[in-house]
Formats: sequence, C-alpha cells, structure tokens
Amino acid sequence: MTEVENTVASLKGIPTKIDLKNQLEQNVMVVDFNKISGDKRVMTCTLREDIKPAATKTDALSQKKVREISDATVSVWDINAKGWRSFRYDRINSVDIVEEYETEWYNKTVDKS
Repeated sequence: MTEVENTVASLKGIPTKIDLKNQLEQNVMVVDFNKISGDKRVMTCTLREDIKPAATKTDALSQKKVREISDATVSVWDINAKGWRSFRYDRINSVDIVEEYETEWYNKTVDKS
C-alpha cells in the first residue's frame, strides 16, 4: 500500500483496501458506494466463511483466485441478494460493521446431544 493510498483512505474515513478485505473476512459490513453509472448503492456484504457459500467449479466468483483478479474491485457475498457482487474500491463512500452479525447467536453451532 502506498502512502497516497493510505492518505486517501484516511481522508475518506474508510479502511485501506487490505484492511477492508480483512474486516470483510471477519464481519458483515454495510458498504456505501457509487456505481460506475453514478447511482448510489448500499450493500450488506461479507467474506465470512460461515456465511458465504463454498467455492464451486460452476460459480467462478466463489473461487478466491478469480475474485482477486482485479486490483480495482472488491468482490463480496451480498447478504440480501444472496449472490456474488463487486464494487470499485475507489468509489466507496463509507463502510460500517453490522453489529447483529457479531453476536454469538448468529454463529451456527452443531447440537451434539
């Protein structure tokens, strides 16, 4: 990450791209961004292993190496649309962690009784 990228992230009040990906792997987040068309979009998304579907050969975006092809975009699992979506990192307006997904009741446990 360059000093310019760190400064831009700091000025916008958003995590760096690397930090954002790390946060998405641990949390469900609301990302507010502008689409290429200029339309504003707010998406609830994650990269958490216990929420996103397992990788398959038939769904290329489920494969991490495919999702990371472009440095400009971030590919995520959209919680509401239940599908893979992407957005350009440089078009993010804000990000917030969704608190309800941090609670223990959400993490699925196996009843061994």
